[in-house]
Amino acid sequence: MNQKTKILIIRFSSIGDIVWTTPVIRCIKQQLPNVELHFAVKAVFKDVVKANPYIDNLHLLTKDNLNDLIKTWKTEGFDYVIDLHKNIRTTKIKWKLGVKSYTYTKLSLQRFFFTRFQLKVMPDWHIVDRYMKTVEPLGVKNDGKGLDYYFLPEDEIAKDTLPLALQNGFDCFVIGGSSYTKLLPFNKMIELCDKISKPIVLVGGKEDSETGDKLAAYYQQKALTHPKGSTPIIVNYAGKLTISQSAWMVKNAERVFGHDTGLTHIGAAFHETVYSIWGTTSPIGFKPYCKNPVIFENNNLNCRPCSKAGRDSCPKKHFKCMTDIEFNF
Repeated sequence: MNQKTKILIIRFSSIGDIVWTTPVIRCIKQQLPNVELHFAVKAVFKDVVKANPYIDNLHLLTKDNLNDLIKTWKTEGFDYVIDLHKNIRTTKIKWKLGVKSYTYTKLSLQRFFFTRFQLKVMPDWHIVDRYMKTVEPLGVKNDGKGLDYYFLPEDEIAKDTLPLALQNGFDCFVIGGSSYTKLLPFNKMIELCDKISKPIVLVGGKEDSETGDKLAAYYQQKALTHPKGSTPIIVNYAGKLTISQSAWMVKNAERVFGHDTGLTHIGAAFHETVYSIWGTTSPIGFKPYCKNPVIFENNNLNCRPCSKAGRDSCPKKHFKCMTDIEFNF
């Protein structure tokens, strides 16, 4: 009987980065014989991988349990640690466990010069492919089947329970984002919604609920004052669903539009085309990992990108990276 190979994959956050690891998870499990696969993630993001059938054991990081996790991992007898996060915390984990480890190429220096000085030194090498490169020494290759996202039954929303306006099809607009400069201004959100002919479902986190309500109210008022016009139907689910329930809405949409944020990237697990919006950040290496990613961005600026993860305000005060975007689709 062949002895099991035990592998721990680490990617603690965030939603998009975690879903980008799913090809690694699948390919390891399918291509290596007799593998027991463990995955470590922050508890707040467990939805992204909790139903993944290729994971044998899920380890959840909380604010104060890292040392307990390390003690548990020492008893597991892992053969390999795959570090797809690469920070001080994961360096500590690898040192403490003392087993063979592989760490992905983060390109931190290139991203610094790209976002700080706008030097074109960032290779167009998608993070998914960098993750896959990390496990090549184990004999694992990218199978080209894209991203995965799996659901538990309680995450699935029956279509006949949706508002009648959505039951014949809808598009999805992911209105959330981790920072101000990754979000369209409200008037640009309206401009985008005006171009979408289908009913629109809004998804996002609790912090996006107010914006979603405002957008829905705007179109309700517009329908009253322009009854003969063509007014989009907006249904706001931002802040009202779990991550996986929101992902279910993304899956069942006919088209997905969204900012550079996790739910937009989840859309690439289900759709060949995903429409993504980029302001202060750049899609180079991070665009939706699907067959036909459509990118909305303003390439006529010498100050962009100015951040790898977004900012609280535009350093130049004009915010043209978002205000001058054109929606051509």
